[in-house]
Amino acid sequence: MLAAARSALFALLFYPLTAVTVAACGVAGLFSAQLLRRVARLWGFIHRFLCRFVLGQTVRIIGTVPTGPVLIVFKHESMFETIDLLCLFAEPVVIAKQELLDIPGWGWAARRHGVIGLKRDDGAKAIRHLRTEIAKATGSGRPICLFPEGTRVPHGERPAIRAGFAALYQLLGLPVVPIAVDSGLISPRRSFIKRPGIITYKVGETIAAGLPRHEAEAMAHAAINALNPTAD
Repeated sequence: MLAAARSALFALLFYPLTAVTVAACGVAGLFSAQLLRRVARLWGFIHRFLCRFVLGQTVRIIGTVPTGPVLIVFKHESMFETIDLLCLFAEPVVIAKQELLDIPGWGWAARRHGVIGLKRDDGAKAIRHLRTEIAKATGSGRPICLFPEGTRVPHGERPAIRAGFAALYQLLGLPVVPIAVDSGLISPRRSFIKRPGIITYKVGETIAAGLPRHEAEAMAHAAINALNPTAD
């Protein structure tokens, strides 16, 4: 009952504040992308604050969060990490499904922030678009963030990494930093109820650029599942 009450209070606070933040991002974006990113990061800290003091969730980080132009791949179990990465990184560039950028209002703000839409059916055209946009990001020293499983998965499951990871790895020529997260334990996908507890990030060893495709994929898959009970 207490978790349900906390979750209801969280929703009553978070979603209206999100609407206000999206509107503020729209205004800030008219002036500069840098100002918009600062407002967006504030949203990330609002989310973490509410998770901490309303839901009773704290964050623990094992290892050192990277900086600079690297490809960061996350385990994806909950909405939590998609927002919290704004706290982990000052100006992350996120590669997301194009459908998310087609949402009125939010999509414009996301593109202005630097979110790159992935059009999976466009073939070579999509690759050219990614190359151009990512070159801009890495040129300014921003990290590239990817959820290589493509969707949220329950804690303990280890689906194969989608082919897009290997394509990006070869395209970018960047080192990869894998990050495991166990958010699904207390904020499971498709569940209104969020429970108190600790959400852990575990930063894996950096995967060097230029390795054979299957080798890099296997290393990334193992590292992002390091907090799962079924991990090797």
